[in-house]
Amino acid sequence: MLRIVVRICDQQLDLIEDERLVRRYPVSTAAAGTGERMGSFKTPRGRHRIRAKIGAGQPINTVFVGRRPTGELFTPELAARYPHRDWILTRILWLCGCEPGYNRLGEVDSMRRYIYIHGAPDTAPMGIPASHGCIRMRNVDVIDLFDRVPVGTPVDILECGSCAAA
Repeated sequence: MLRIVVRICDQQLDLIEDERLVRRYPVSTAAAGTGERMGSFKTPRGRHRIRAKIGAGQPINTVFVGRRPTGELFTPELAARYPHRDWILTRILWLCGCEPGYNRLGEVDSMRRYIYIHGAPDTAPMGIPASHGCIRMRNVDVIDLFDRVPVGTPVDILECGSCAAA
C-alpha cells in the first residue's frame, strides 16, 4: 500500500510503499508553522488523503488559480508583474482531512482550506518553511509524485515530536 508522510521537522515528503521508502523529496510547509484553523495560513497536521489530482498533462510551470490553469506559464517576468501572488504551479494534489474536529469539518477542514501539495517556482526555497499553509514541491518532484499516487492515497502530516513514530 502507498502512503505519503510529510515530516515538518525535516521539511521532507516521503513516499512509502509497503513500509519501504520509495522516494524522498524536499518540501516547504507553512512559514506560520502548524495549525488547523481556517485562515491561519498554517500547515494542518494529522491524517489526510488525496481528494483530487489536478493538472494531469499540463506543461511544467502551468499556473493555477482556483484549481484551474490560467493559460500562463510561470516565468521570472510574470513573477515580477504579480509579486504578491502565491504561485501554485504544474500539479495539485488536493488534501482532505480524515479526523473530524481536528482537520475535517467546521473551522478546521483541510479541504475547505484548500490545502494542497503543489508545484512552486524553481526559485522558491525548499527545506525551509515558507508557504501559506500548503506543501510546496519542486515542479519535477510534484510531477513524479503525481504520476505515482492515486486519489485516496493516505497522507500523514507529522510535526517534530511525531517524526519518530512514522
